[in-house]
Amino acid sequence: VELRVSCCFFQVIFATDEWFAPAANLLKREPPQFIASAFTEFGKWMDGWETRRKRIPGHDWCIVQLGVPGLIYGFDVDTSFFTGNHSPYVSIQAGCLDKPPTCSLEGDRTGMTASESQLAAVAKLDSEAWPELVCMSQLKPGYSDSCHNYFKVNCNHRVTHLRLNILFVSPDGGIARLRVYGIGLRDWSSISADQDIDLVTLTNGGVCLSYSDAHFGHPRNMIGLGRAVNMADGWETARRLDRPKYLKVDQQGILQVPGWEWAVFRLGHPGVIRSIEVDTNHFKGNFPDSCRMEACFLTSEEEAQCIETGWTSGKWQVLLPPQKLRPHHRHLYSETELTLSRPVSHVRLVISPDGGVSRLRLWGQPTIRHKDDLKFLMRVCRCFIRPSDTYINTTHPIIL
Repeated sequence: VELRVSCCFFQVIFATDEWFAPAANLLKREPPQFIASAFTEFGKWMDGWETRRKRIPGHDWCIVQLGVPGLIYGFDVDTSFFTGNHSPYVSIQAGCLDKPPTCSLEGDRTGMTASESQLAAVAKLDSEAWPELVCMSQLKPGYSDSCHNYFKVNCNHRVTHLRLNILFVSPDGGIARLRVYGIGLRDWSSISADQDIDLVTLTNGGVCLSYSDAHFGHPRNMIGLGRAVNMADGWETARRLDRPKYLKVDQQGILQVPGWEWAVFRLGHPGVIRSIEVDTNHFKGNFPDSCRMEACFLTSEEEAQCIETGWTSGKWQVLLPPQKLRPHHRHLYSETELTLSRPVSHVRLVISPDGGVSRLRLWGQPTIRHKDDLKFLMRVCRCFIRPSDTYINTTHPIIL
């Protein structure tokens, strides 16, 4: 998962130099673009972070605050369109800060450099001593066939901030985008046993493990922050081709069709689900006719087996019986409508016959309390990451 979540959380809080293009561009959602005729008073406009040609000692670097604290598994350092001016070498360090730093950057920073007060504030973070996730590594130039520089890392600690260093042979230059891939990891020791919390949201470590179809939108979108901004910010499947010629409904008004679509999620923490929200916001002519929810408790070994078998195996039990859905509407289901009251670790949302859902919320109480909860969850998070997983495939990112 790309640990971005929201621009208001995923941000650059310090940069040594932003002469040609501000470091905030590194975190843009949209792919980089190039406009040959675009210039500013400081030089060529570039859609990325580009520093001036350095004529003083040192190297350029920036601090990035992750949208979601978590475990990091990989990076994509994208140099798109930086062909004669890309940063040839980088390194990446990671820190876990207990308190938010006082550093911040505001407004258009093009043509600016770090002030003395900003340098003094960032020095308090001692970022040069943070553990190194990516050692000094060469970057390829920003041509279409070489611009994506992927780095797989082995990080066994929670990360809140990154330091991106432009290094050595040429201690300046440009990078278009930085993508950070991993799994959100909450410190569950701060949650009281009787507190209801969204157990599946990405910020609490929820992960989409599998799905039947994601033609128009990935199901991981359903566990993002807030309400969806549009249909692209939700899960939407293709139209099923096995729809009958004539549609019939049962006594509840639910369509009787042969097919359905599904998405499986691992909760950020095992727990008892007390209420459910299924939001079809923006899906007005393409909402599902109905949905149901299934749940189970799986060990890491059982989860790995389910992944290998394509989720044809499992111990699914009905959590929410079939429910008729409405377009562009928040559907709320209370505890009295749910049929399971035991702890679960995984859920499967089933929609029929097809369509789109913008958000899924599973409110409940975390139940398993381990002597060292954080280490336990880190071990569980790692259990489904296998060498063959294309976790940095840009089609299915999880950005921290």
